This record gives sequence, structure tokens and C-alpha cells, in this order.
Amino acid sequence: MNPQFAETTSPEIAAATKVRKKHTRARIGVFNVGFHRYWPQFPGLREELAGYRDQFEERLRAMDVEVISGGLVDTVESGRVAGDLFASHNVDLILCFVTTYVQSAFVVPVAQRGKAHMVLVGLQPTPGMDVKKVTTHVQLAHDNCTSLPEIMYALRRCGLRADSVFGTLHDDPRSARMIEDWIYAAKAVHTLKNARIGLLGHPFEGMLDMNVDPTSFTVAFGMHVDMIEMGDLAKRVDEATEAEIETMTERIRAFFTFPEPGSDSAIAGRVTPEAMRDSARVAVGLEKLVADYKLDGLSHYYRGLPNNQDEFLIANIIVGASLLTAQGIPVAGEGDLKNCTAMLIMDRLNAGGSFCELHPADFREDFVFIGHDGPGHIGISDEQPALRGLSLYHGKFGHGVSVEFKVKNGPITITGLTVREDGRFAFIVAEGSSLPGGIPETGNTNTRGKFAPDMPTFVENWTDAGVTHHFALGIGNQIDKLKKIARILNLEIQIVAQ
Repeated sequence: MNPQFAETTSPEIAAATKVRKKHTRARIGVFNVGFHRYWPQFPGLREELAGYRDQFEERLRAMDVEVISGGLVDTVESGRVAGDLFASHNVDLILCFVTTYVQSAFVVPVAQRGKAHMVLVGLQPTPGMDVKKVTTHVQLAHDNCTSLPEIMYALRRCGLRADSVFGTLHDDPRSARMIEDWIYAAKAVHTLKNARIGLLGHPFEGMLDMNVDPTSFTVAFGMHVDMIEMGDLAKRVDEATEAEIETMTERIRAFFTFPEPGSDSAIAGRVTPEAMRDSARVAVGLEKLVADYKLDGLSHYYRGLPNNQDEFLIANIIVGASLLTAQGIPVAGEGDLKNCTAMLIMDRLNAGGSFCELHPADFREDFVFIGHDGPGHIGISDEQPALRGLSLYHGKFGHGVSVEFKVKNGPITITGLTVREDGRFAFIVAEGSSLPGGIPETGNTNTRGKFAPDMPTFVENWTDAGVTHHFALGIGNQIDKLKKIARILNLEIQIVAQ
């Protein structure tokens, strides 16, 4: 089960969200620095600093990343060697562990040649020195911030972006959290760089904010957009065996609840055996499609004409899409590649990432419903989601089984990926809370979202930010990590509420 869902109490959710996603570890380049003239003057100092680097690298390995160690950089030449090493391993992030004073000229070649975002990390070995016992050797081993400004100045003069973290090597929650955020950001960027996102169909016609150039995703993130034909899915659905369909049906019945019709009984009714079988059969084919094309995510939409094969496939895709999304392979409706990417990012931050838009607001209790028809990230709910049989999908062709659930109560983050007037991607983000209370019985995902400073002002601020109408909903406060992803990718991030 994904670690972000460890607090989920339902064993059914635990079983259904068992990780299926591809997983390759992010690569973090690490080196420590020093001044070569110190070594003959202070015997043992170099070895002491190397020991601190070893401790730091072990902390990083415990975060499930591959550490590429560049060792000690104490000359221009050793900086060039470390930079070439990091480039050869295509590292996702470079951490310059500033263990003592270093001349900035030694660090610049690492950043220039390493081809990855650099973070300067100065962590003192102790919280402070005993001034009555301090020696020059001890002071040099505590010079973890002395050259931080010098290095940053030199990097900026070279047109290179970098960030810094300063704290202590042990028992420092603040710096530890910052470093952890950088590692999560590097993991998300690593996923993006190696991702394959499928586009099944095309964006919803008339939604101008859905249209986007697939090549732009390769430019901004390094990912590949794979064009998938409806026939690719149809073939795998047609080949689904009775045993596979029965196994999938059992998975669905074990995981979902099947409530009696509620207030929208004219549209949202019971799930019939025929509808259950259709959803299970398409879910079998969908999982095979994702596996065969090695997809990390999928976006889909069909307009077309009613009562044909393609309508059948998309009308019955919701259950299988929800199961995949909860397993780390986000599936976005209405052909929204941008939101599929945002959902993938949120998933790799261990936050979930459910397909959402703004729904009706409640001015009495100052919240706005956020959700969508179709698939959702059912792994970030603390209760079993429901299935309802819909006699129609509003605004679309077809009918079938849809998912109804809400995100568990507590802090949430919504992330929109938009395109600015100059064609560049930008993140629009906000933090808020998921409130307790009921949701409409319409077979849609819905969560009561509360955002600062108040609901009407938030909706205005969110709208004015120029975000697309879809966004990814995740659990927890994720803005600090998202800011670091934006720094690594050199993209704008606009914070609407925090």
C-alpha cells in the first residue's frame, strides 16, 4: 500500500490500493567541500568532514533514493570531476554539503557540468561550540555557513539557480523537513522526466483550457505523451477472459459499497449485474493497456456518436480508472493532460491526487464542494467509496457505473497546472481543509473544501489566478514541496491560499 495511505483504516482500501506503479529511484548527487590548504595544516580534519558526509548520505538513502557520491571537492579540478560524474548519472538534484569553508570557484564547475538544480546544505555537527575549549580545528569543522553567501553569489553570476538549507546535522526538525521536501520534489521530477502519459481520444471539445501541445510536456518536464487509439483499448477489452472478468468483479465488490438510491434516484440508481460486468470487463482491458504501453498515467475522452463501441468503452471506464489512480497511475477525464500531470505529481508527493473542479458552494457554512464526475483517487478516503448506476452522464454520451466518495477530513492541497500567455506552464496551488459532512448522492466525487480567507474570496482569487478549471486534490499541506518542484523545473508557482 502507498505510504501516504498508512492511516487508512479500511482493509478493503488497503487491498485495492496496492502499489502497481513503476518505480525507479530518484538519483541525488552529493558532495562535500573544503579548502585544500587546510589538510596539511589540520591533520584529521578532512577525514572528520568525510565522516559527516557519510552520515548525511545515509540519511538520504533512508529516504529511498539512489545517492551518487562525488566525494570531496576542494579544488577546481575535483569540482569538474564531480560535475561530470553527476551528469553521467543524470542526477535529479545536487546537494552541495558545505562542511567547512570553500572557495566558490571549486563549486561552480559542479553546478555547470552537473546539469541539475543545486541546493547548498550547511549542517553544523553540533548546535554550538564551547568557546572555552574551541580550537581552530573545531571552528573550521563548524564553518558550515561561512561560504554559503559566496557560493550563491558565484552561481548567480554564472546564471545558475540554487537554493540553501542551514541547520544542524542532528536533532534539527526544521532543516530535516526542508531536506525531506527537496527529496520528495526530486522524486516527483524524476517521475516526470521518465513518464509516459497516454492520451486516449482528445480533449473535451469547446473547453479551451483543455487544449495543449503534447510536445510542450516533453519540453517542460521531459515526459512523453503517447497517442492511444480507442481500438487499442477495444482489443484488450474484447480479449478479456471470463476468469479475468470474474476476478475483477470480485475485486470491485470487495472494495466498493452499493448504496440504495438517494435524492437523485431518477439518474443515480442501483448498479445492475449487467453494468457491473461491463465495468469489470473494461477494467481488465484498461489494466492491460496501461501495462502494455508502460503508462504512468492516462487521459481520456470520447465525444463521437451514441451507441457504438467507443462510447461503450469510455462510459464504462470509471471504475477501472479509479482503481488505477489509487494505485499510483492517475487517470484523468475529459482529455486533460495537464491535470493528469498534476495528479501524477501529487501522487509522488504521497498526497494522492484526485481529479477535481469547483462544484456548488455553501454560503451558510463557508465551503465549496470540490470533485468531479468519473474517476477519483479513492486511496485518500478513509471510508469505502460507493458505486452508483447512472442512467446518463451529464453533458456526455453514455451511461454506466460511477464512483461516489469524499476525501478524508483534514488538511488538503489543490494543484492546478496551467499555461500562461507565453506558453509556459505554471502551478496554481492552494491549501485548505476537508470538512466533515455529507455529500450529494449523485454518483460523483465531492469533498467539502474550506479555504482562506473565506469561500467567496477564495473562489475569486482562484479564478483570477488564471488556473484551468480542473485541478488535482491531495491530502496534507504540500505547498512547500510544490515550490521546490517549481524551482527544479524553473516554472512559476502562484500560491492562492496557504
